[in-house]
Amino acid sequence: MSKKPAKRTTMTVAEAGRLGGTKLRDTHGPEHFREMGRLGGAATRDVRGTEFYREIGRKGGEAVKSLRGPEFYREIGKKGGAALREARGSEHFKTMGKKGGERVRKAMAALREAEEKAGSK
Repeated sequence: MSKKPAKRTTMTVAEAGRLGGTKLRDTHGPEHFREMGRLGGAATRDVRGTEFYREIGRKGGEAVKSLRGPEFYREIGKKGGAALREARGSEHFKTMGKKGGERVRKAMAALREAEEKAGSK
């Protein structure tokens, strides 16, 4: 004769949170969580500033680099480029290259102009 384990009537905080989150998702949908995240991010930005996000992004990037190595970024860059080419076609890269070249030309022209002004003083 084997004894059945006693039926548990309590739940852990983690279980309660999971059940509550599931109920909330079922009631309001996943868009509710996106909106709450957006609002929370905006509030954090208002309190801590945009530099906070730059800093945590930099720290996260360093952590990933130390765990996976710099080759990881090369691999995900190739995958992302392939996905972009598949979605938008190779013409997209030509357009972006031209836009980047225009920016460089404008920046160089502005730099030359500033140097000329500084030299004429």
